[in-house]
Amino acid sequence: MLKYLVQVFILSHVVASKKHPEPYYGTKIGPLVEFAHGIKGTAYAVDETTIFIKGFSYDGTGPDAFFWIGNSPRPSPEGTFIPYPEDYHEREPPVLKAHNNSDIILRLPMGKRIRDIRWLSVWCRRFTVDFGEVFIPPNLEVPKPRVLPEFKRLAHGLRSDNISILDAKTFYIPNLHYDGAGPDAYFWVGNGTEPTAFGYKVPNELGSLEPLRGYLGEDIEIQLPGTLTVYDIDWLAVWCVQFRHNFGHVMIPKDLDVPPALGQTKISPPWWYNPTTTTTAQPAPTNCREFLDKRLQVKWIMKGDHVEITLSARISEDKYIAFGLSGGNNKAQMIGADVTIAYFDKDERSFRAEDYYISHASQCDGKSGVCPDERIGGRNDVTVLHGERHNGITTIKYSKPLHTNEAINDRPIPDNEPVSIIAAFGPLNSRKEANAHTYKDRLDTDVQINFSDMNDHQCTLSLDNMPEDGVLAWPQSKIIGDNTFYVKIGPTGGNKGYPKITGMPSWGICYYINDKLIPELTVERGQTYTFVVEAGESSSNPARFHPIYITDSNEGAYAQLSKDKQRKQQIYAGVGYGADGKAYPMTTGRYCEWTHKSIDKSAESDTFEDFMKTLRLECDEGEPAYLNWTVPMDAPDLLYYQCFIHSNLGWKIHIVDPGYISEQNGRTANKATGKSLPIGISLISLATIIQTILHRRQ
Repeated sequence: MLKYLVQVFILSHVVASKKHPEPYYGTKIGPLVEFAHGIKGTAYAVDETTIFIKGFSYDGTGPDAFFWIGNSPRPSPEGTFIPYPEDYHEREPPVLKAHNNSDIILRLPMGKRIRDIRWLSVWCRRFTVDFGEVFIPPNLEVPKPRVLPEFKRLAHGLRSDNISILDAKTFYIPNLHYDGAGPDAYFWVGNGTEPTAFGYKVPNELGSLEPLRGYLGEDIEIQLPGTLTVYDIDWLAVWCVQFRHNFGHVMIPKDLDVPPALGQTKISPPWWYNPTTTTTAQPAPTNCREFLDKRLQVKWIMKGDHVEITLSARISEDKYIAFGLSGGNNKAQMIGADVTIAYFDKDERSFRAEDYYISHASQCDGKSGVCPDERIGGRNDVTVLHGERHNGITTIKYSKPLHTNEAINDRPIPDNEPVSIIAAFGPLNSRKEANAHTYKDRLDTDVQINFSDMNDHQCTLSLDNMPEDGVLAWPQSKIIGDNTFYVKIGPTGGNKGYPKITGMPSWGICYYINDKLIPELTVERGQTYTFVVEAGESSSNPARFHPIYITDSNEGAYAQLSKDKQRKQQIYAGVGYGADGKAYPMTTGRYCEWTHKSIDKSAESDTFEDFMKTLRLECDEGEPAYLNWTVPMDAPDLLYYQCFIHSNLGWKIHIVDPGYISEQNGRTANKATGKSLPIGISLISLATIIQTILHRRQ
């Protein structure tokens, strides 16, 4: 009896704290305006793809009426059906029948979202008449499923992938592991900063309140009992009642805005959700291909108007996996490609998958390049189903619609024919966006997949048997004693170059100074140095525009930063300011780039000198830019040369006191010949000064 009273107290306490008024149907769109045939009802946005009409009425006498949606200013023939009833099997739904105060659930077709439409109508197609309508408010905030972290791992082998809240009463727990050895363990919810004995049992996936059995990587769905919703609780746990022990839990955020659970008219899970209906795990897709020297496995299965894709690769935590449709037919082409970038977010401890469009072979600058759709005016049509990282292998499963209404950023996925695909690995930058990959880490030959196949299984190896990256970096180049620095662009040197030297991500190119790969420069306070910059002058071509500047930031990209972040970065040279106070780059000159004579040979080049033999220099017409920099006496010991537009092209500048370089050069000369060079000027330095004088005279 006492236990019952405790549960009643908890239930009554949490009900009083609910965020949404009851009954909760989602975000209110508005009442349907009647023009004919007794149309009534109030529309709600349940989630991004579902509309609920409460109390729908219609006399059923229209000869050719349907639920109809569109994006024109008013309801018109330029619309499309909403499939209702949902289980119809013909080419188009049946004519709408009479309803009297019915509750209607409508799911938008063809990958459409509520934000893609302006109105919902009861429309007579034969006579082009609008019987009733409701308009979608601009910028309507719709409820969305919420992805949480995985269970905290405390006891009995409990673990899972990231848990999702599908609606106000439903949890989706993928890849659940639990040894079943707890004598009195249950799914358990309650309030407070951590699980306690004052909680409430939640039935298992079969609706049973028996103690939990063991789970071995199963995907399950559980629902809160009674009138409890996720707004009433602070945590979900696996809890042993007998011994009052927490085997593991996940906290529920306070800022939830998830879809409602509608009782007997319960909305089925979102289109991307495919729970198991038995106690066994969902079978894996039968399709599997290996790419990138068998370091990447891609599994897929088509489900209705979506395809579910699972990417598995042995990569480090700071790298992404790119996979998607090639930008050209019958070839592997990056430009114009529609890809998904999937990665593990180390900061959030969660897995991400984002829709990208590639317009240029350069890092995204907010308008062009390798850009997330959401950053260039589109939307992310990819939804993560689950992810895990185990033994150095990242696995991310996501769902993507076959067709969207984004004609510019998205390419349709054919539903019954092969299509050329591309794949790549690469590092993430500080914005958690894709940087460029190396030649070794991309698919360069035409490979095609038919996403409707049911038994395309060509995987032969387990990723657990793939070797870790044991590549050593080339030694760091250093320049000390030179007063002139010739700046060009060149390749990063694959896994032996920029990423390994700096520990920073790179997008495929970087600065070459005096024909060395991102050398560390040493300069003296009070001395003047000249940078002869040939890194591009046309801002309209971001792939060939990399003006250099001197900064205290180890990443650069001042132009991409917010005003707040710009104020936190100190600039020492290479930037001017207009009358409006806006910063602009000053080192805009012709473009010179060291390019591959054939393909990237970095992997087979033992030294950087060997690698340079595989490159050739290509320069545009025009003149270089000159940057003369007198090092301030109060400059810090470490600065960086970086690109004003893009991040991670340059590296370190060491600042030393006057006389230090002469002293070091003198010591070097004495060791070699017993004599020092006059005034600390090395032969290399003298040669570069003469070259600069001759160039200026020309």
